[in-house]
Amino acid sequence: MSIQIINKESQAYGAFNGGEIVENKPIGFPREGGPTKPYSSLFYWANAIAKVDSTIGLHPHEGFEIMSFVLKGTIRHYDTQLKDWRELNEGDAQIIRAGNGISHAEHMTQNARMFQIWLDPNINKTIQQPASYDDYKAKAVPTSAQGDVEIFHYAGDKGIMHLDSTQISIQKWILNGTHLIEDQSAIHSIYMLTGNITINGQNASTDDFVIIEDESAKLNGQGELFVISSAKELEYETYGEIIQRRMR
Repeated sequence: MSIQIINKESQAYGAFNGGEIVENKPIGFPREGGPTKPYSSLFYWANAIAKVDSTIGLHPHEGFEIMSFVLKGTIRHYDTQLKDWRELNEGDAQIIRAGNGISHAEHMTQNARMFQIWLDPNINKTIQQPASYDDYKAKAVPTSAQGDVEIFHYAGDKGIMHLDSTQISIQKWILNGTHLIEDQSAIHSIYMLTGNITINGQNASTDDFVIIEDESAKLNGQGELFVISSAKELEYETYGEIIQRRMR
């Protein structure tokens, strides 16, 4: 039974362009430190904030599913498949299924904020597929209410995103009261976007990262939460597991 709460100061850190874009990383790359290594099909999770207008230049990817969620402001995306810049605004999301190879670049306007999250699908399969890209506008994201929670459904049940990774649910919650997480068949990963809540009596606040596994959880308070539920066990060895095995 486990509930881990990892505050921002304990997470991994990164920066681009001399600090024009800064990132705290609930799940950093293995070389970056931080207490949380890749798990389940989650390989990487960064909270990126642009101090000024700044561009991350063209760089390559293979195999992974790379998702961006715009939390504030505007970002623009370019890749070698689209060969065009696409604008994404607050509430929008995108996915790059990197497949057998794609390069992309990103521009963030001043004060823009986004999550970039990498999923670790069965790379032995995805590396043989052509790359593909989709973006999703905020107004198209389905919403529902469950007791004291308003839910925005990005992926999984009711979600609009198509993923190669399986057994994934991605949601944003606006909590105003009490909510129970009772599903112990999945790992629940929560980023506190705003607010202050208790989870089984433990305090969690803005920019904390929470991992709930093998335990039911009672959430109480007010806040905006970004929640990914993923499989406890997968039918394939992930790239993250391969790296950790080789590092032993």
